[in-house]
Amino acid sequence: MNTKYEAYEQPGVTVDLAIFTVNDNKLKVMLAKRADDPFKDFWSLPGGFIKQGESLEEAANRVLNEKTGVKNVYMEQLYTFGDPARDPRSRVITVAYFALIPWANLSQPESEKVVDLVWSHVDKFPKLAFDHKVILNYAVKRLRAKASYSNIVYGLMPAQFRLSELQTMYEIIINDKLDKRNFRKRMLSTDLLQETGEKDLTGAHRPAMLYQFKKKEIAFLD
Repeated sequence: MNTKYEAYEQPGVTVDLAIFTVNDNKLKVMLAKRADDPFKDFWSLPGGFIKQGESLEEAANRVLNEKTGVKNVYMEQLYTFGDPARDPRSRVITVAYFALIPWANLSQPESEKVVDLVWSHVDKFPKLAFDHKVILNYAVKRLRAKASYSNIVYGLMPAQFRLSELQTMYEIIINDKLDKRNFRKRMLSTDLLQETGEKDLTGAHRPAMLYQFKKKEIAFLD
């Protein structure tokens, strides 16, 4: 190590993930129960220390895959949290991310029943370790804000869907009702969707056209 820097204490660096999905018409976040001190038996956002030679994105993807078994989902860096007192062990800075996963894509959807992993409603969750309540609230606020002006919900949708299903997803995320006619007009005028040529024939409703997103990337609605 360069002797010029030896006098400076080196803080630890972690990544923490707010992993979102939608199930039972509720926006949920994955929480993990801590097995060790500090905050033993508290719930927390999944995370971990960054390994030597590992980038921030690689660390975040590693944690995501370890907890969900999935890869290549929507994920973005949220914020860096560095309060000197956020970890009682030592100086630890965390870089937070949030990820979106369709419920059907989870390799173990029954993980809600596993002791150390649960899916919790974002507006009603247990007391969290460290500053994870702050991180989670920040992530929910960011997601809801981006849903108001972008197609970010594609990260939570199945490959094909009815427009009514897309509207429901937006309503769940922004936590508000939308006018059906205005929503359809807005979405169909964006050039973000395309018809699949197939119709949904299930259920009691009359057959409805199925749509898909043209591209799996963030775009503005207006």
